[in-house]
Amino acid sequence: MNTLGAFRIALALATLACLAAIAQTPAATHGQAELRALLAMPGDPARGKIVYTPCEDCHRKDASGRANGIFPRLAGQHASVIVKQVLDIRAGRRNNPTMLPLVAESALSNADLASVAAYLQGLPIPSNNGKGPGTDLARGKQLYERDCASCHGASGAGEAAKFYPMVAAQHYRYLLREVIAIRDGTRGNSDPEMVKLVKPYSPAEIEAVADFMSQLPPPAK
Repeated sequence: MNTLGAFRIALALATLACLAAIAQTPAATHGQAELRALLAMPGDPARGKIVYTPCEDCHRKDASGRANGIFPRLAGQHASVIVKQVLDIRAGRRNNPTMLPLVAESALSNADLASVAAYLQGLPIPSNNGKGPGTDLARGKQLYERDCASCHGASGAGEAAKFYPMVAAQHYRYLLREVIAIRDGTRGNSDPEMVKLVKPYSPAEIEAVADFMSQLPPPAK
């Protein structure tokens, strides 16, 4: 092996070692540690109800959100999903400048976050969410079953342990907005596999799958 070849191999190995070190830095692992610690906290739904009071102006008293798609339905959502999304907003992993000052640790303690998540998870899921036009549900179902059901479940119930949100009975316009943000990379904390799946979707396909999800009935609690 010549000197140039040996140098290239050494440089490649050094780069890999550097990347591995970066992946293990406190900045990279802190979020996971904080998430685990928060999920281990025993949330107090009674306390959570009080903490949630300022949120009612946007997400409504019953946490049903707004059909215009600006504020999602939070009632019945998995506590783990709520906790993870709030931590992602705090850390800048999810782009949500409106929520950021409201969920900063100075405004919302970790204990209160665990409690409000427990409270929201226990709320009944309303069935009168904003639904799509229902014009291409067959295509929406086909896309959902092919690309989404393996994570979000056949009924749209999600999976708490893996932080997959419940999408059934969510507002159509919110789902539409979020799928577009995931496709375009503007959401920030999107699952890379989901980005790959929705990247080739046409506008009509995004509308169809969002419509289908909005029409799914609330899972039994």
